[in-house]
Amino acid sequence: MNPGFDAFVAAGPWPQRLGTRALVALARRPRGMALLRLLSPADQLGTSLVAIARYDDPAVSRPLGWDAAAVIARGRTLRSHEGRL
Repeated sequence: MNPGFDAFVAAGPWPQRLGTRALVALARRPRGMALLRLLSPADQLGTSLVAIARYDDPAVSRPLGWDAAAVIARGRTLRSHEGRL
């Protein structure tokens, strides 16, 4: 996993942390996804969590149009122009 996703998971209560980690571990494996497909909501959740974990990687997100540093810079510029700190 990556630090941003790990922080996201760590922010939840312990039962959800365990469940999320188990779900992601299953969703990253072909046989695990086959098992999750038996439970449609679990399949969708697992796929979504794996996508979130990948999207948090700057090497993946920048080509898709998401650059966190650029968003932060735009926000700071906007706040500066509005006189907010």
